[in-house]
Amino acid sequence: MANPLTTAQPTVAMRRWGPPAIVTLAAMAALTALTAGAAAREARPAPPTEAVAPREAGDPIMAIVSIKTQQVTFYDAEGWILRAPVSTGVKGRETPAGVFAVIEKDKDHHSTLYDDAWMPNMQRITWNGIALHGGPLPGYAASHGCVRMPYGFAEDLFDKTQIGMRVIIAPNDAAPVAFSHPALFVPNKEAIASAPARAETLAREAAEAAKTADEAKKAAVTAAREAASLTASLRKLEQLKARADAELAYADKALAAAKTEQARARAEELRQKAASKAAEAGTQLDTAKANAKSKLDVAAAKDAAKAAGTRKADTAKAASEAKLALEPVSVYISRATQKLYVRRNTRKPLPDGGEMFDSSIEVPVTIRDPDKPIGTHVFTALARNDQGLRWSVVTIDNGDDAKAALDRITIPQDVLDRIAPTALPRSSIIVSDEPLSRETNYRTEFVAVLNNQPQGGFVTRRPTADVTVASRDGWGEDGFGSFFQPNWGFQPVNPPPPPRRSRQIYPQVQPGWGW
Repeated sequence: MANPLTTAQPTVAMRRWGPPAIVTLAAMAALTALTAGAAAREARPAPPTEAVAPREAGDPIMAIVSIKTQQVTFYDAEGWILRAPVSTGVKGRETPAGVFAVIEKDKDHHSTLYDDAWMPNMQRITWNGIALHGGPLPGYAASHGCVRMPYGFAEDLFDKTQIGMRVIIAPNDAAPVAFSHPALFVPNKEAIASAPARAETLAREAAEAAKTADEAKKAAVTAAREAASLTASLRKLEQLKARADAELAYADKALAAAKTEQARARAEELRQKAASKAAEAGTQLDTAKANAKSKLDVAAAKDAAKAAGTRKADTAKAASEAKLALEPVSVYISRATQKLYVRRNTRKPLPDGGEMFDSSIEVPVTIRDPDKPIGTHVFTALARNDQGLRWSVVTIDNGDDAKAALDRITIPQDVLDRIAPTALPRSSIIVSDEPLSRETNYRTEFVAVLNNQPQGGFVTRRPTADVTVASRDGWGEDGFGSFFQPNWGFQPVNPPPPPRRSRQIYPQVQPGWGW
């Protein structure tokens, strides 16, 4: 409570000073207020605006969204090329911070859940509905989880990006910085140079092996069919032979039992016919057996088909790996699971949208002090240089610094031998405390969100249905299995509330169930 004596004193003093002094004091107070206001305005950061780098831009390699400053920046191999303000998710529907990649693009996307809302130049980064697209920007977070960009900016950007481009959503400002470390991939020039020809040769061998395997399979099927037919014929001839032999035996008995000349003559005639019939049946049977033995060897045909099938699988696997070696490689190392994962885009379009991502390697990895946070760091190969590749790093969640994080990790040598020689620009290594999100599947690159940041944009959306991902046996089988095991600490995703019709002009909605 204010002391009445204290408040009374200035009033008395003002009365003593008179009107001129009061006017002077008021002017000084107003000047002080104006100066303070100007200082406050000067200290407040200017809102983000669209900007283009004053140089010729290359193809975008990554985009970094800052939730704090509501800005997105696109980078090529030399630095930033485009900047623009954005509008991310509101409280309760926050845009999840983490590591993503573009997985689908739609020039003229419309929502089928929220009044056909227009989401132009949409670039999807998760299948449960998080995307970059054009939209209204009120100057603050206002979406349902997506990242809205200016309409014109999104339109100009749409044709510049490609499926697989890295998208990093950071809670604070982040930018790539130059980085080098012995653990980063060093490609082999000879391997890089020979990779296209090797891929072409192996693809041709795989096609030839597939053709041979198909022919061997058909031959085995034909052999089995003919064997079955001949077996039935042989069985019929054996039955005829047995019947002829029985008739001959009966004729012999009749001849022996004949007591008159006339009976013996009839028996002799019957026996001659029976003997002739039995001989003919025997000849047919022997001939059929000889033909079957010389013409058919079903076991050999099956063995040949099996060997051809094995070669087909082996050559197809080698050809697939050789083709994938022509694509940038992405590696994810999770402290949560103590595993290393490898993905490449196969460039195969899928009928349900997007493209298929290969997942040929999942192996244990050694991380020193596994209970100590390591942070989330994205290392990206920007371009070739004399040492092999020029790298940058973006850190969005501090644990260790980037160098200390890599120092703690031992990547298996066989993995390095397999992927490092043909590592290309745009290849990346992601090191994180986080496990892979369950949004990671055969239609995505790596998806990982920060557990220490709000995930409203995930929690309020229906999770992507369980889908298969490439085999987790470690070495690129064609089968499909699951990356995920119980108790890995995946980010929880709650079932969504019932859909509500919205009058909001530009809502963000979920794909696959109304997007």
